[in-house]
Amino acid sequence: MSDVRLGAVEARFADIVWAGAPLSTAELVKRCEKELQWKRTTTYTVLKRLCERGLFRLEDGTVTVVLGRDEFYAKKSAEFVEDSFQGSLPAFFAAFTSGKRLSQKEIDELQAMIDRLKGNSE
Repeated sequence: MSDVRLGAVEARFADIVWAGAPLSTAELVKRCEKELQWKRTTTYTVLKRLCERGLFRLEDGTVTVVLGRDEFYAKKSAEFVEDSFQGSLPAFFAAFTSGKRLSQKEIDELQAMIDRLKGNSE
């Protein structure tokens, strides 16, 4: 996947595919017409673009997912941390939480993630 970025409209389109895949191109056209007010040609143009980027595959009239939503956003997040914080998660976390008060639930969830990661590295 060479280009991790999606514009706002592409992201809405991708969400439609991720939510319904696998789906026929006819069904995708119907959903995009209803949810995005798109014509068939616009749907096919955006689908082609996202297939070229490696997110989806169109084969025999069926759209399937190559790169799932969670995996896509994990890659996008990792790219952001790399580009903005030289890959440092502690620097990202410090910036993200500065001026923000975390709830005890959030702290517990973060601690549980850290504990799992510690267990995986030992």
